[in-house]
This record gives sequence, C-alpha cells and structure tokens, in this order.
Amino acid sequence: MARSKYIIAVDIGGTNTKLGMVSTNGRILRTTSFPTCRRRGDVIDRVIKEAYGLVNSTHIRKRDILGIGMGVAGPTDHSRGLIHHFVNVPGWRNTPLARIVRSRTKLPTFIDNDVNVMTIGELYFGAGRGAKNMICLTLGTGVGGGVVIDGRLHRGSNLVAGEIGHMPINVVGRKCNCGGIGCMEMYVGNKYIVENALRRLKGKKNSLILKLIGGDRRKLTPEVLAIAARRGDKTANAVWADTGLHLGVAIAASVSLINPERVVIGGGVAGAGEVLFKHIRKAVENRTMKEHRHGLRIVRAKLGSKAGLVGAMQLVKLSLKERME
Repeated sequence: MARSKYIIAVDIGGTNTKLGMVSTNGRILRTTSFPTCRRRGDVIDRVIKEAYGLVNSTHIRKRDILGIGMGVAGPTDHSRGLIHHFVNVPGWRNTPLARIVRSRTKLPTFIDNDVNVMTIGELYFGAGRGAKNMICLTLGTGVGGGVVIDGRLHRGSNLVAGEIGHMPINVVGRKCNCGGIGCMEMYVGNKYIVENALRRLKGKKNSLILKLIGGDRRKLTPEVLAIAARRGDKTANAVWADTGLHLGVAIAASVSLINPERVVIGGGVAGAGEVLFKHIRKAVENRTMKEHRHGLRIVRAKLGSKAGLVGAMQLVKLSLKERME
C-alpha cells in the first residue's frame, strides 16, 4: 500500500504568516502561525524553524514530503522563484525565496502570489471544482484576481495576469496607487465602501447603521454595513448596490473576454453575501450577451482561511508535474 504524501504549505501575509502540513488530497493535518517580521531574514528563519516544527510534531518522514509551497502577498516570478517586492514590508526586492528555502531544507520549493495560490486552491478543492475556465477575486483592502483558462492558471507574458482590481471602470475617475485612473479597486475596497456609507449618512441621525456602531462613525466597517443591509437599512443597501455595480462592470468585461463558466469571489468583503452578490449578478446580466452568460455561475469562495494553505499544496503538485512534462 502506497504511503501518503505531504506538502509543507506557507502563506506569507503582510501581518501574519501561516504554515500547515497538508496531505496531497487537501487535508490540513496541523497549522502554526506567527506575526510576519519586519526583516526579511527573520521571516525566512522563522519559516524554516516552523516548517521543521511541523515535521517533528506530525512525525512525518522527510521522504514523504514532496516539497514546500509558498503564497506571498506581492508580485512574484513563479518560474524563477522570485519575490519582486513584498506589499508593505521593505527589503524583499527581487528576493530568490524559493532558492533560499530549497537550499536550507533540501526540499523542492515553489512560490506564487497569494491570489494565484487562492485561485488554485478554489479550482481544485473549493467553489471552482469542475470548472475549466474561471475568474477568482478576493475582496478586502484591495482587489486581487486570478484567471484560469483551459484548466490552467494563466499568468501572462510578464506573470502578472489577473489584476482585475486594476481594470479601469471609469474614463475620468480616481487616481489609483498603481498609477492608473478609474481602477475598480478604488471603488470597492474596504476604505471606499466605508467612505461611500459615511457620505450617505451625512445629516442622518436615526440610521440603523449608527445604532449598530453606537454613533461612533470610526467603528463603521463593511461587516456592520452587511448586518444593516440584511435588516433592511436603505443606506446600507444603497452602498452594497454601488459596490455590486462597480464589481459587476469589471466582471462583465472579464466575462466577455474570457467566457468562464465560474466566477469565484472571496475575501472579507465577500462575507456580505447576497446583499452584495445580487447586485453583482444583476450588473453582469445587464452588461453581457446571453451567450457569455450561458452556464455562468457567480459564487462565493468556499475555502476561506484555508485557501492559502490548500492552494500552496496544490501549487507544489502542479509544479512538480510540469517539471516532468
């Protein structure tokens, strides 16, 4: 009987880093995490230490570990194992992370950006299972995206495909941090959702939203707006209608271009659920041809906080397979 095989999965975020020992069928045996250090060397040292800790605590033989997969919150070069730079953390420019970790662990190591890793996870183990063509979004402070074409993650000629958050949806719009104008991210990120709500709340004193936050507008979050919308608050529902429209316009353009059968949406803002998704679907329906919508499903991601680890595991499986082809 063949022995089970495992992969050490790593999800390096700007705030926290998570590791897990994951079986090749997607089962997470054990996890550990630590606050992401400010210095590059400290992060790498801690990742190595925690990886060995997982091996020891799970009593898995090293020969049964196929490799290490890493998702990183920043632009990467998957083919060369480089981090171009790390969002909000200095000192990582063009770091050969895969080579460094491989040299210290003697295990095959592969990296990709965190949204590509999430996309892979959802495609094989989550809401994208069975899809051949798929768009995956994660909604939070910003908007990340991943694209699957003919069953394979599409990285593009410069390995930066899928940046749906930076698709322009307004000809004369807000200036984005990326240098663009009217990027979709500038209308649906956490900050802009809250700003929209605060504008709409001016002059209002009896709103359910204000009751939920005890009148302290600094406590306003998308989560509060979702609760208020589900309870019928008109202001909150108007905010989600705006957000869904902006998202739907960008998704409609992507649907017309790629013709996917699945659009998977995750991240904190997606937690609003149907108060958001119904507006997304309406916008896509109003802005695409019926041929593009045939068989299309726009759904919420399933893996949640596990997506990074499960996706990093699958990244290793796919990368090892590509080496053999």
